[in-house]
Amino acid sequence: MESDAADGLRAYAARTRESADQLAAALEDIATNGLPDREQCTPWEELRETHRARLADQRPAVA
Repeated sequence: MESDAADGLRAYAARTRESADQLAAALEDIATNGLPDREQCTPWEELRETHRARLADQRPAVA
């Protein structure tokens, strides 16, 4: 395997491991503390729209 390909694969493995660790931590927190009350949660639609707006702000405007 080429050196660049191996480095890319290692970087992908590190990102995947980090994501898995974050998910595991969230699941452990839920197992320990349970789910939060509905009143404390943000609806996913609101989160989606906030993220879309953030992405739109990052996109360069077309003249």
